[in-house]
Amino acid sequence: MKKNVFICLVMMGLVACNTGTTTNDPTLNSETWQWQLPAFFPTPAVPADNPMSVAKVELGRHLFYDQRLSGNGTQACGTCHLQEKAFTDGLETAIGSTGQAHPRNAQHLSNVVYNATMTWANPALTSLERQMEVPLFGDSPIEMGINDTNKAEVLQRFQQDTQYQQLFQQAYPQDTQPVSFANIIRAIASFQRALISGNSRYDQFLTQQAVLSDSEMRGKNLFFGEKAECFHCHGSFNFNDQVRHAGTRVVELPFHNTGLFNIGGTGDFPFPNRGVFELSGRAQDMGKFRAPSLRNVAVTAPYMHDGSIPNLEAVLDFYAAGGRHITEGIYAGDGRKNPYKSDLVTRIALTEQDKADIVAFLKTLTDDEFLHNPKFANPFITKP
Repeated sequence: MKKNVFICLVMMGLVACNTGTTTNDPTLNSETWQWQLPAFFPTPAVPADNPMSVAKVELGRHLFYDQRLSGNGTQACGTCHLQEKAFTDGLETAIGSTGQAHPRNAQHLSNVVYNATMTWANPALTSLERQMEVPLFGDSPIEMGINDTNKAEVLQRFQQDTQYQQLFQQAYPQDTQPVSFANIIRAIASFQRALISGNSRYDQFLTQQAVLSDSEMRGKNLFFGEKAECFHCHGSFNFNDQVRHAGTRVVELPFHNTGLFNIGGTGDFPFPNRGVFELSGRAQDMGKFRAPSLRNVAVTAPYMHDGSIPNLEAVLDFYAAGGRHITEGIYAGDGRKNPYKSDLVTRIALTEQDKADIVAFLKTLTDDEFLHNPKFANPFITKP
């Protein structure tokens, strides 16, 4: 069986874990949770010590959008994760609450519950709870800017707020003092797990509720075929290659060097964006980053870990060339010849029409319902 046919079958039949869309709508105070999933999505994995609940998700939504959760009270999680951009920010690299630039592009949060790792290049960050500690408390770079000098003040902002007292009590009814950083982290992680995107036009096509144009169909066939070979890194139901769900037995954590840089022909990537190498120190990990999910990819520009490719057309040019050749400046070097580049990234003979068709297909992965779902929206903004 050809690989592309196999991948398509996997996408349609990956799970017997979930057989349809749930219709139950539990009340806010209920500690039960019913996933609202497409029939071909598996049941997400949830840590035993942080079970889902409607109340916890609602608390997490408020906290996610609340600027008071930063040390100086100027920035929320939602500042760098905008719903209309699939919860990224549209910038090349993120900017922290103190104005400090982050070295990496803010990743989108569509279906983040299915990610096996949570950042561009850290194999050890495998839970949303652990990941949340990085933007909250990290100091290199500073994101939310919470530290020992302002920790008590930040917590007090929520302890003294009447609405939050109620929200925390609903989410953690067994706790005598529910307003804590541990519970803040658990609630935001629960909200992020609820960010399910599975109603794009392509999803509707899979369930025979929509049709694709001739160009989109050609793009789909190229994407899942041996010519463009996009499916090797983006072939799962979530269009990435690091996937974990409740039925997962073996978790694979591939990271890839795509030939974005090759400084001076040495294989180097710019510090501090050198991928898994930054943690492992192994030469073969230079430039290795996670392949992100392509769901809602049309609204998440710019692309790559450093935001250095501005649009989908340029991304297709980059992959068709088998890497990027930088001819001048401090980063000059031929990424196509990077000694650590993945064998999956080679020159591809794509015509301009081929590339346009693939872009047309990628745009079918946009889930407008997800981008405008009021359940995921900022609760502090009153709509007219």
